[in-house]
Order: sequence, then C-alpha cells, then structure tokens
Amino acid sequence: MPAATALGLSALIPYCPDRRICSARGLRWSGSNRGEVSTALSDGDPSSRLFLRDGSGRQQTTALPAGTDRLTIGREQGSDIRIEWDTEVSRLHAQLERVGADWVLVDDGLSRNGTYVNGERLTGRRRLRDGDVLLVGTTTMTYRGAATPPSPETRVGQDVVTVLALTSTQRSVLEALCRPYLAGATYATPATNQQIADEVYLSVDSVKTHLRTLFHKFGVEELAQNQKRAKLVELALRSGLVSDRRA
Repeated sequence: MPAATALGLSALIPYCPDRRICSARGLRWSGSNRGEVSTALSDGDPSSRLFLRDGSGRQQTTALPAGTDRLTIGREQGSDIRIEWDTEVSRLHAQLERVGADWVLVDDGLSRNGTYVNGERLTGRRRLRDGDVLLVGTTTMTYRGAATPPSPETRVGQDVVTVLALTSTQRSVLEALCRPYLAGATYATPATNQQIADEVYLSVDSVKTHLRTLFHKFGVEELAQNQKRAKLVELALRSGLVSDRRA
C-alpha cells in the first residue's frame, strides 16, 4: 500500500511556503517548515521522503522507496501519493520520477492549479533538492533527500571551439600548423609561419594574424610565446578539429 494512502489523513492544515501565494489563496504561511524537519533524517533511513501534516498538526512522513522509478501524485484513487482531502488537487496532478539517486518532480500541464516548488510555479520538470518545499493544491510537502555522502560540485566546462566557429581560412591555417604531427614524425614540432604560408598560399603576415585569432579562440593567448603553438596543436587534435582524415 502506498505510504501516503496508509497514513489515512482526513485533512491537512492549510500550510504554504510562500507569502505571496498564501495571501492570494487564503492560506497560512510559515517559514519554519524547513527547520522543523532538519533533524528528521537522523534515524538512518536512507530513503528520500516527503513530510506532511495531518489534521491535528502532527507531522507525517511519506517514504519514496529506492526501488521505485515513478510515483503519481493526485486526488484520484490509485494515485501512489493520494491527496483525496484537497479539492484543489487534480485527479492526476504531478509525478515523481527517479533519475539515478535523485527525484525529479514533473508537471507537464497535468494539473489545473499548478505545482509550486519554493514558491515558484513548476513548468515541465525540476530535480528536487534537500529541503525543497512543494505546494500541490493547498497541500504543502517538504522534500528530504536520501542520506547520501555529498558529491563534489560539477566543474564548469571551458568553451569548446567547433568547426562552425572557424572560417575556412582559419581551418586551413590550423591544419597546416598541425601538419608535422599528422606526418607521423617521432619528434614533431608545429609548422613554422613560412611553412604554413607556403601551404595555404598566404603571406607570412596574414598567417600571423590568423594564428593570433586562433590563439584567442582556443584561450591560449596568455601562454608564453614558445608554448602557444604547441598547445594550439594539442587542442586541435584532441578536439577532433584536425585529424588524419581531415588533413
């Protein structure tokens, strides 16, 4: 039996996480909801959970089982998390989908009155974070994530130079710069400006201008002069912009 159904809740105290929404809908606001469940995961249960309040104001818990991929939220019979007491909740209001170790809240136009997370109306999908406050109809739920060790933040990646970011002349200069490496030489070094000029039929000054532009686009302009060319070759080959097939 779904955990929410097993609670047998008859009514919830109107309880809303955002002053603006509460004022518009006649609900009681409280900013203490996060703090009240801050220690609720101390019992060692690894499951993510939703915290609700019953008609007497007592906190109730709905577990989100780790072995479940999807849970429905709604008023109709058969909903995994059934909120039959709230007439502002749609029959099928929203869904919770498990993605890896996280839960994603989904409302793709399913509900009539919308679903809110931390006071913002949900459009489409949103990954839930520990402590998020959900508003479904007039029912508020606080999400607590599973007790898992924190992972390091994802590092912001550098801008990637693509073929579309280069002109045909810049690509030709770049390929000519890499030519000694493509020839299979054991101790290759980048082509000289004169070698590039001879291959692409440009003046040496024009080659220098194009190389300065390439240094900037690949983010190596701050390197020492004797390092720029080798680093540019490395990035061009590693990204696949220059290869044996292309050259």
